[in-house]
Amino acid sequence: MNKSYAFALRVINLYKYLTSEKKEFVLSKQLLRSGTAIGALIKESEHAQSKADFISKMNIALKEANETAYWLHLLKDSDFISEKEFESIYSDSEELLKLLVSIVKSSKKNLKK
Repeated sequence: MNKSYAFALRVINLYKYLTSEKKEFVLSKQLLRSGTAIGALIKESEHAQSKADFISKMNIALKEANETAYWLHLLKDSDFISEKEFESIYSDSEELLKLLVSIVKSSKKNLKK
């Protein structure tokens, strides 16, 4: 999934900015972990052992995307990133969340058939 890879790169760049410019190391590390895990889990799901395994991996990716949104909100509300910076990356995170919700829902529906 190219969107998750591009998002991971944005998260890495934000992490670099936060650690070098803002000297923020705790929230940014959490963001880095969850924000890059999304794409890794999606990549992992490409070789899932079963449909249930695929759904499980996508569900975990969805949880990581949701957690990433949480860290982004915390970074904005604690003034480590501006409203503009937040909106820019948050819109990408929302798009990933919506895609993952859709994938999980349709996969679960197809599993029951």
